[in-house]
Amino acid sequence: DNRKTTWLVTGQIPANSTYGNNEQIQKSLSSVRRHYFLPHPAYFTSQFQTLFIHRKMRASTIISAAFLLVSSVNAGNDPRECEVCMKVMQEVRDAMPKSDHKSKPAIEAALGSHCAKDTLSARERKICYYVDPIKRDIAQPFSLGMPVDRLCKRINKDNPEICSVKFPVKTEKLEKKDLSKLRVKQLKSILLDRGVECKGCMEKDEFVKRVQDTEHLAGLDEF
Repeated sequence: DNRKTTWLVTGQIPANSTYGNNEQIQKSLSSVRRHYFLPHPAYFTSQFQTLFIHRKMRASTIISAAFLLVSSVNAGNDPRECEVCMKVMQEVRDAMPKSDHKSKPAIEAALGSHCAKDTLSARERKICYYVDPIKRDIAQPFSLGMPVDRLCKRINKDNPEICSVKFPVKTEKLEKKDLSKLRVKQLKSILLDRGVECKGCMEKDEFVKRVQDTEHLAGLDEF
């Protein structure tokens, strides 16, 4: 019956069994196993454990891979990331004589000179405000010729506000069909940059309309 089959597979016999004492039943089950060439219960246990572990590891690997994929996609979603910092760093590098590119004191001086210009936009001045206290830290990777995108992302690790500074998105020349091609996340980013939100907005068209209605706020802090 079903109970005997369970005993054959698991090797576990209830203490109150009416089929005899444990020793007698074990001998009987051993005879049946030998007759039908059944493996010992320990074999089933080890096989089940191995299968469980493999499946668990496989699931863990899939989840980890999916997490890394999502992270990498999210990280590369915004092409505007660090754009103001990159512009400042590139202009500093372009203005320096090549002979000074590896000189840390010269790099610090060049950063100071660039940030002293009265022609900088408000966003660029904001980057200079963040950069001024860490010029020495910037000079090290700068002197090694590190590309400006990597340079900005490196200093952003300790100063997360640096890569959050972006140029305002001006949409007055964009038609509704062009704005509709943007993702809702991008539309929200434009509104956030303008210091407004879209309360109660659920549909994409509502975000597009809000962006159009607040165009006059684009670059309001530029002077």
